[in-house]
This record gives sequence, C-alpha cells and structure tokens, in this order.
Amino acid sequence: MANYFQPEIETASREEILRIQNEKIVKQVKHVYENVAYYRNLMDEKGVKPEDIKSVDDIKKLPFLTKSDLRDAYPYGLLGTDLKNCVRIQSTSGTTGKRVVAFYTQADIDLWEECCARAIVAVGGTNEDVCQVCYGYGLFTGGPGLNGGSHKVGCLTLPMSSGNTDRQIQFMMDLGATILCCTPSYAAYIGESLAEKGYKPEDNKLKAGIFGAEPWTEEMRRSIEKSLGIKAYDIYGLTETSGPGVSSEPGEQTPAHANEDHVYPEIIDPDTGEVLPEGEKGELVFTSLDKEAFPLLRYRTRDICVLTRKKCSCGRTHVKMSKPMGRSDDMLIIRGVNVFPSQIETVLLNEGYSPNYQIVVDRVKNNDTLDIYVELTPEQFSDKVAEIQAKEKALEGAMRTMLGIGPKVHLAAPKTIVRSEGKAVRVIDNRKLHD
Repeated sequence: MANYFQPEIETASREEILRIQNEKIVKQVKHVYENVAYYRNLMDEKGVKPEDIKSVDDIKKLPFLTKSDLRDAYPYGLLGTDLKNCVRIQSTSGTTGKRVVAFYTQADIDLWEECCARAIVAVGGTNEDVCQVCYGYGLFTGGPGLNGGSHKVGCLTLPMSSGNTDRQIQFMMDLGATILCCTPSYAAYIGESLAEKGYKPEDNKLKAGIFGAEPWTEEMRRSIEKSLGIKAYDIYGLTETSGPGVSSEPGEQTPAHANEDHVYPEIIDPDTGEVLPEGEKGELVFTSLDKEAFPLLRYRTRDICVLTRKKCSCGRTHVKMSKPMGRSDDMLIIRGVNVFPSQIETVLLNEGYSPNYQIVVDRVKNNDTLDIYVELTPEQFSDKVAEIQAKEKALEGAMRTMLGIGPKVHLAAPKTIVRSEGKAVRVIDNRKLHD
C-alpha cells in the first residue's frame, strides 16, 4: 500500500499537473520580471517579455541562471519580495567563491516542509514514528528541512544535527528512532560505530533512512541497509530551490519523484543549452514555480541525470529523476579521460572494500596523477607488506577496467582516513593550485 502525504497532488493526472504548472509559471514569470531587476535585465537582453510565457512549453524561451549569477547578485540581487516579508535565510557551504544565500517567506518554508513531509510519508513515516535528523542544522538546509517535514507528519523529532556519534547512538537506542535522516557517508559511519559497540542490525528499531546531500551508489545503499538493518532512500535538493525534498524516492525504491507542482525540471545539453527529449541524459535545470522570496527561473544545477514519465508502481504521477550520475562541472578529466568519483566507489564496494576513501589528483611534470587512498577494515588489515601490495595491484587492475586509466591505489590502516559527519570530502584536486 503506497503512502501519500498529499494524495490528491501526488497522484494527480498528467493533465492536472500541467494545469497547475501552466497557471503557476505565468504568474511566476510576471512576479520575477516585476520584482527582480537582475533577471529582468537578462530577459530584456534576450528579448523576452512575461506575456511571451503562456505555459511551461514556453520556459525554453527564458534565460538560464547559473551559480555565478547567484554570486554576482549576492546578497539581495535576486530577492523577489520586500525583505520585511522574509523570515529566514539558508546558505550553501560556499566551497568556491561567495556563499549562495537563499531567502524564504513563511509560505516558502511551509511548501518546502510539505515536500519533506511527502518524502517521510513515502518511506512509511507516520505520527507514530521517531525521526532522528542528523543533517547539519543552521545555514545548511538538511536539518531544518527534514525537521520541519517531520513535524508536519507528526513524528517525534530528534533534532540531533551532525556529529557527536556517541550521543546519536544513545538517543537512537534509548528513544527507539525508526527513521534516520543524514548524509549517506554519516549513515555508513553510524553503522560502523554501532558494530564497534557490539550492536547487531536487529538491535535498533530503525526501519528507514532518508539520505542525501552527496552522491552515493547502489552498492553503498546495500552496504548501509545491511549495517543498519533498514531500507535506504535517496532524497535530492539544493539550497537554491529551497533544500531537500525537490525529489525523493518512494517506498518501492524506484527512482525519485520530483515535486512538479513546485518545481519544473528540464534536461539540457550542458554544452549547447538545448532542451533534450525525455529519457536522454543531460544537465538538470529547475524552475521554482511558486517560491516568493528567491524565485529562480531555469537554474542550472550542474547535476547530470535522466527524467522519465514511465508509470511508477508507487502510484505517484510526478516525473521521475535518476540519481545524479555526476556533475557537469566537477567531473574529473584525468589524462583526457572523464572520471566520476561514483565509478571509483562502485569498484571499491564491488571488491569488498569500505566506502571510506579519498581521491587525490595532481600534476607532476605536466602529467596528471591519480592516487586513491582506501581504508581497510580491521579484518582486511595485515602487517605483511607483500599481502597489502598484492591487494593494491588487484584493485588497480579493477580500477583500470572501470575508468580506462590506471590509478595508484594506497591501502590505509583502519581509522586513518578522516571521517566526515557532514558532506564527505572525497576529492582533492591539487592541479587547481598549480594552474
């Protein structure tokens, strides 16, 4: 039996979804044109007026927004309403350049929390559940989004934030947490820590985990499910379009449904900007259909994925999006070969290694180097150098088969790679320091 938070919207007919989208986009473009000078200038440059947008079919006429636009317009340049109407900001981690600051009216927060509530109910959450939220709170959207969604469902909410794993485990066991919300790398770490304390997967009351904010593979999903004794689900979002809950997987673990009554997704060719047909792989672009304070139109996410409207066994009718298959901007090009960190993770998990790894790319005498540091489990660790070297060679061969280039693999002792309690730092590209 499928679980819905707002069944009339989540299972609406295609015609009804289009009607909602068409009505909202006309209103939203007018709102943005009248209130956001930065975007109005982009539209004027392109020769597009609000009256040219009569339905979502006309979205392709609008200009794109990119992260560099958000930095150029920082802090208030993309604000779509008077500041007195705003009640909160959230912000990205700002690893490059200025932070992205997103603004919210109370209505924006309510809609965002409803999307997170849909995600919680989809995995079986009800007002009888105990929802442990270990995403970061504060500026990061993960904690506040799932916290609000959990309240809307009526779960008992444990607003743990990230870190302090001993306390996480104490509350999880003592209060009988049933739903865990955090990054996949932290879920893996919690599973590892529980095992170290002598707990078996059946000792906890968890039934589901809602994991996002970083890329993870199917192999990692299975590994987390085994260590925690749960079903693990993906949630997707970005600060620029509210936060987590833009899309999420249903109970059947089929691809995530995007909440099309609030966001309109497109897939484009990242090089030409041309809209691609359904089912083709390309860059994901989102238009916020009803955000008041920070209404982004045609925002380029840089995430590479596929959209499909194939019928879903869960009964939801909103478009399905694959898990991002990498990014159009942080894909590593090493010796002319495209390398995604997810490919490396897939090999490691297939070969029976832990998901604790780090990729270091450098340039020595104009040649790219690729070093992969992989942490061994205590069972795999050996102080016999020849044994470790043989394992490194075997792993290098498996990596070469997957990637098309040969990396240098370094097997490290247990607990030597720094654990992440937020987003895991998987890639260190030192070439950027030299260029």
